[in-house]
Amino acid sequence: MGYDVSYHPISEDQIKEWYWDIDFTKILENDFSEVEEVAKKYQLDDFYKEKYLDTIKHATNVKPEEMFEVSHGYFIAVIQGFFSKYFYTRGSAFSFLIDDDAFFEQYIKSWQEFSPFTFDNPIANRIVQNYSSGVYIPKENVVALLNDYHTNEEVKSKLDAFFSHNRIAIFLKALEAAKELNVGLLEATEVVEPNPMNLNDSVCYSNLFNCDPEGALLYQEAVMEQFKEIEKRENLAPNTIINNAERKVIHQEPITTNKNNESETSKAKPSFWKRLFGS
Repeated sequence: MGYDVSYHPISEDQIKEWYWDIDFTKILENDFSEVEEVAKKYQLDDFYKEKYLDTIKHATNVKPEEMFEVSHGYFIAVIQGFFSKYFYTRGSAFSFLIDDDAFFEQYIKSWQEFSPFTFDNPIANRIVQNYSSGVYIPKENVVALLNDYHTNEEVKSKLDAFFSHNRIAIFLKALEAAKELNVGLLEATEVVEPNPMNLNDSVCYSNLFNCDPEGALLYQEAVMEQFKEIEKRENLAPNTIINNAERKVIHQEPITTNKNNESETSKAKPSFWKRLFGS
């Protein structure tokens, strides 16, 4: 399985307000007033307020031995998408760039440096698996990285090579959005999982409407080009692969309880990508 990487503009203060300031003890006691207040302040509609609350409920069940990145870090990335725009790229994670070239580690900030709590959870400050948060680039380093890209030829060359096939445009777009908002940038995987064969059949754990569509279209274009190359090499008729391909996906919706305290799945808003792309 590859990585569906997303970049989420979010400040340290927003992380605190939207996540750390929520009293998990109250959530366990079925007091959801703090989530309600935040949702009202930012005018989340009822559907995404429910998904926000559901994510916080999951957070209350995090065990000390769980990796921070696949629990709290991932939940924070999902929650950011309820409030504002985020960006998608296929496979191009800053975490992987750091693993290849330690030079770029200077741009990130560890969770231990700014989280208000001390955790028993092991923290890698990297993508560790699918459904994981990754690096956090603080606002001052968002600016520094953009500046270095535009003024340092070596930095530009390395970033262009790593974020190949036009993915650099998406990463720069995410950095520019964070700079404009004066916030940092949080990396994650599988917050959104586009189906390149049919973008209408995609999975999203956050608000898909807040996902910038350019990266998904780029991914779809790359996959279609690969199919064409295979068809040509194997002497297949055009569109043979896409017409016979099948991918099963499940839309992830919040689990709520009805008046009898029985679990039920909230009804999804239809055709996210259809509304985004008009197809």
